Amino acid sequence: MPSYLFWLFSTVMLIGGTAVIAFRNPVSSALSVVTCFVGLAGLFIGLSAFFVGVIQILVYTGAVMVLFLFIIMLLDLKDEERRANSLAPVAAGLGLVIAFVVQLIGILSRSPDKSLPPLDHATLASAAADYLPSGKIAASLNQGKLPDVHLIGHTLFTQYNLPLQILGVLLLVATVGVVVLSKKQAG
Repeated sequence: MPSYLFWLFSTVMLIGGTAVIAFRNPVSSALSVVTCFVGLAGLFIGLSAFFVGVIQILVYTGAVMVLFLFIIMLLDLKDEERRANSLAPVAAGLGLVIAFVVQLIGILSRSPDKSLPPLDHATLASAAADYLPSGKIAASLNQGKLPDVHLIGHTLFTQYNLPLQILGVLLLVATVGVVVLSKKQAG
């Protein structure tokens, strides 16, 4: 990724994140989160993680933020009333930022600079032995291609099937709860 694109997407993401806490209107804050998600998707795509970047746009920006906006509009949230500014929240926020920066510098200064080994045909063919010989994953690996979407799906539905099902039930319960809350306030 060229450095100017990195700085562009990073700036878009930081401006979106700052606007989330700066705006008092909940709808404006939710739309700022969308801007932040788009900047993050650009960074993922710049790192050649195309699948994660597209999923970032489709799932988070498309589905989750539409759900958030729907909830905000159903609950009819108004602008937050202005309160007297006190120094305590600002000091606590600055303290958290300083602690985060110190931790980040500590972690990045100790991280080894390792690069991934190249994926040659022999390495991919040896990895194909872990999957069914007649499946799409093994066929792609034997051809020298990396089937990232199929590998993600295989891992998600074999090793993480229970957490995936629990997450689906939690999202369904949250959606039903919002509908029940909105009907209670309307009536």
